[in-house]
Amino acid sequence: METFAFQNPTKLIFGKNTTEALKTELPKYGNKVLLVYGGGSIKRTGLYDQVIGYLKEIGAQVTELAGVEPNPRLTTVHKGVELCRQNNIDIILAVGGGSVIDCSKAIAAGSTYDGDVWDILTRKATVQAALPLAVVLTMAATGSEMNGGSVISNTETEEKLSFGSPFTYPAFSILDPQNTFSLPKDQTVYGMVDMMSHVLEHYFHLEENTPVQDGFCETLLRTVIETGPKLINDLENYELRESIMYVGTLALNGMVSMGFRGDWATHNIEHAVSAVYDIPHGGGLAILFPNWMKYNLHVKPERFKKLAVNVFGIDANGKTDTQVGEEGIGALRAFWNSIGAPSRLADYDIDDSKLELMAEKTVKFGPFGNFAKLDKEDVLEIYRLSL
Repeated sequence: METFAFQNPTKLIFGKNTTEALKTELPKYGNKVLLVYGGGSIKRTGLYDQVIGYLKEIGAQVTELAGVEPNPRLTTVHKGVELCRQNNIDIILAVGGGSVIDCSKAIAAGSTYDGDVWDILTRKATVQAALPLAVVLTMAATGSEMNGGSVISNTETEEKLSFGSPFTYPAFSILDPQNTFSLPKDQTVYGMVDMMSHVLEHYFHLEENTPVQDGFCETLLRTVIETGPKLINDLENYELRESIMYVGTLALNGMVSMGFRGDWATHNIEHAVSAVYDIPHGGGLAILFPNWMKYNLHVKPERFKKLAVNVFGIDANGKTDTQVGEEGIGALRAFWNSIGAPSRLADYDIDDSKLELMAEKTVKFGPFGNFAKLDKEDVLEIYRLSL
């Protein structure tokens, strides 16, 4: 494995009835709070009233930014930055899933930057400071509650770009599985696909001697495979929600990926699709990831065999690594289909008319991918396989 340094500054507060920890944790960072949330589900579930009640108890001055989109938009980030500056915000409180948290991270970074936050996403500037960020998580999916990454969409340019910084790790994140009970089946499925995709992005690397990391990844994947079908039929089961929520966090907080660089090409390929068509990120990944795997199986067939045997229980006796790898890819597709994830771009009424445009967007910063380096023509072929 490679030499590495690891540090994760986020305080994770996990378990039943932990939302009340806001009362002790938030005052450490100030009194003026920007409360950021999405389309209003937290009001329907009563979580909004609960959070507001705790904020009142500690005498917080609250400014609100509602309506964060599923693929958070630059325009919303701009609104948040302006609110922070107008109200001298001390800390941002994101109550929601990955989109709300990602938007909040961009606001936190943009509020301390003398320029347009889009400069950071287009790599014209780097984050030098950020406002503190706190999280109350309502959807297990992105792992954004315990990392420094953010993905933002610019609808004017039809781009979906990301940035990451040590400054944008949440100061603390509260994870109560009860706050995910109201998540509908489709969003629960998308979340599970997303976290599995994060693990798979890690898993496909080129380093040797990573048995511990590989074992972590395989355990996370098997946990979703075992738990997911039960959860979609019992959406308010605490133990099932608890397991999935924990997987989502571990999948992208750095714990399972020390000592190697994962691939991350599929996320880049999907970002171009959801930038142009505004589809759910998890849905796009479900369509694209097995096709990325088919396209790159030749790079290191033994890696795909290891996944097939250790995660999906494929019998490798008398078969080549490639044959076993192909069966593993088929098993992944079958599992995602079984829980209701889409399998073709046509499921979102996407045809071949904009493949060229999307492929061009994926190579904005040049060829990409660490397991297999891809260029525009490679991406076009993966898109064609996904139609």
